This record gives sequence, C-alpha cells and structure tokens, in this order.
Amino acid sequence: MDASESAKNALRYVLGAVEGESLVVICDSPLLQVGRAFAEGALELGLWSRLLELRVGPEVRQDIPREIYGLVSKGSADIFVTIFRESEKETPFRVKIISLITRYRKYRLGHCPGITFDMLTEGALALSHEDHRELRDSAYRLLMRLQGAEEIRVTNPAGTDISFSVSGRPFFTDTQFDWKAFKWLNLPTGEVIAGPVESSLNGTLVCDLAVGGIGPIKSPITIRAKGGKALEISSSDDVLRKRVDAALSVDEMARHVGEFAFGLNKKARLSANFLEAEKVYRTVHIAFGHNSDYPGGMNNSATHMDFLISSPTVEVKLSSGERLTIMEDGNLML
Repeated sequence: MDASESAKNALRYVLGAVEGESLVVICDSPLLQVGRAFAEGALELGLWSRLLELRVGPEVRQDIPREIYGLVSKGSADIFVTIFRESEKETPFRVKIISLITRYRKYRLGHCPGITFDMLTEGALALSHEDHRELRDSAYRLLMRLQGAEEIRVTNPAGTDISFSVSGRPFFTDTQFDWKAFKWLNLPTGEVIAGPVESSLNGTLVCDLAVGGIGPIKSPITIRAKGGKALEISSSDDVLRKRVDAALSVDEMARHVGEFAFGLNKKARLSANFLEAEKVYRTVHIAFGHNSDYPGGMNNSATHMDFLISSPTVEVKLSSGERLTIMEDGNLML
C-alpha cells in the first residue's frame, strides 16, 4: 500500500482530520521518510502541514525541545503526530511530550514510538477505508461485551495466571478519536484498553512474545505480582531481565500495573517493533507504569512498559455477578 495513502487514512478515520485543519508532525531525523508520508497524506486531505525534524544522537533524551513548547503553546495545530525511535530508556521523555500536548484538551495526538516505514506499506497502518471500519466495528462489539466488567482473569499455555480489578475503570478503544475524552492515540491502532486498579494485580505473568521498548523476545520473561506490584522478574535471558528490571525501577509506581489491552489488528505483525506487535490479533498485553490519562487511572510513573502474551484465555466477572469467557486460547468470543 502507498505510505502516504495509509497515513491519510489514519488521519481521516482515526484522528478525524478534515479539510482546512492543520497538522504538525514532530519527527526524529532517522524517521523522516515516515514523517514525510504523514505530511503528504495531510496535504492530500487539504490540511495545512508542517514537519519538525528532531536531531537525535546516542544520548538518552530527557528534556522537551524548546521548539515543541512553542508549537504547543501557540496553538500551531489541530492535530499533532509524534514520530520517535523505539527505546525503553526514552519512555519518560515521550511521556513528558504527551503530557504537554494533552494538558490543553484541545489537540488530537497520534503518538508513534518505534514506527517504521513498512508499517505504512504492509503492516498495521496499511489500512483501507474498509479495514478501518472493520477494525472499529470489532472494537465496539468487544466494548459492548465488556460493559460492567469488574474483575479479569488471564491465563495462557506458557504459565500466565493473573487476576486484577477493573472496577470503575471502563474499557475504551484507540480505533477512533474520542472527542469527549480528548485521549491521545497510538498509531497504528487496534486495541481495546483499560487501566486496572493499581493495587489489584496478583499472580504470575509469562510474557512470551514481545516487550515494549525492546521488541520480540526469544526467551520468556516471568513476572510475579502481588498487590498490583511486580515483585519478582526472571528469565533465562539475563540481558533481557536486566533491561526490564531497569525500566521497572525508574520510580516507585513503575512496578505497579497500568494497563490491560486486547490486540485486534489483523494486519499487525509480531516481528515488527512493539508499537505494532501490541496490536497483533489474538493477543493481550499487560503494562506496568503510567496510566493517569486512562479513565480512572492513578499511576503517575514516568515510564510505561508492556508485556505481550500469546494464546490468552480471558474471563470476566461483571457487576451483575455473571461470568463470561471473552477470549479462549486467543479466539474472541463475540
């Protein structure tokens, strides 16, 4: 699929872009090909378009560049798209930028950490009008099934057995911009998401597919949690274990549960960066860390790390007392 066509469709069908609006693309220099695709797609829609290049080096970024403060404070756009390299060490930097843009509750934000050009041409962003409609429809069917959810249990053949509360934490989807909440979205899209109660996660999580900021993994990583907190991290891959442990040690809340989500995008590829892998159809993922911009979320960590789980079975207890199996061995029960 043509990259600018994919970008145009994402702007139109996910972020609600219309002719006459303005777009600012904030883009790391190695990813300018992706940034240009969004700028060109915006022009085809009749948007005013600006591309801001950020020069990057080997150092881990901490502070927001002055130019971004200026663009946001002056109201330079209706829509922002942020295109950044993938790095678990730079998650706090990205969280700062998200917080800056969304604090005004007037900008639509498509956030793309780890996006690659081939996501637009053959991956999770290579979506036609019909693909976007199908993805959105399946997300809303799942949301209907999850209404009134209070408790979730997730198991899988690799050894995952975790339970947590979503009482007072409604599920939402990233497949279409929510004009009431003005919640930022990742691009590509393809999730139904909730922010669990931060003290509620108990059990064993076995991530056997991919880790946020790191990508696909060869050896599983096991996290044992109690009272919402990741207490023990183990893996036969010691380098992986150390990277995860470092990311979950940024601050106190980094080890507390922050997110639970279903992957729904049939074009998403596991082999891609985690931005795409977390949307893979027939998977779920759990994240630890930041969720204060989710409905009811209270985790204010500076970081956020996701763990992708294969072939999950998801059982839900509703406020009515009814128990439902929403997913069985990765198959959605819609």
